[in-house]
Amino acid sequence: MNKVKITAIRQTIYPDLMAKYENPIEHACNVEVGQQWISKAGECPHGLCPAAWLSMCKFVEALAKGKGNFYDGWMQNPMSAMISCNDGFRPFSFYIETM
Repeated sequence: MNKVKITAIRQTIYPDLMAKYENPIEHACNVEVGQQWISKAGECPHGLCPAAWLSMCKFVEALAKGKGNFYDGWMQNPMSAMISCNDGFRPFSFYIETM
């Protein structure tokens, strides 16, 4: 199976939605821009946010098995994907690619 690199690319924050809908919390996310993880055998890498993993795991598993070209040419690199976590207030975008 292929190793798959996961890179935190960008975080978007929606303060207006947070103010309107979210209960105040002190700390919601430990991910930092540029942070990287390596998935071996399609498994969740140590230290990756479990909620982010749920958003990307099917893509990582497919890439690990040598599959790609998601959505018929969506990505310039067919052995990659850009996936966002499911935090509607401060989503992170992750670039995942076969190594």
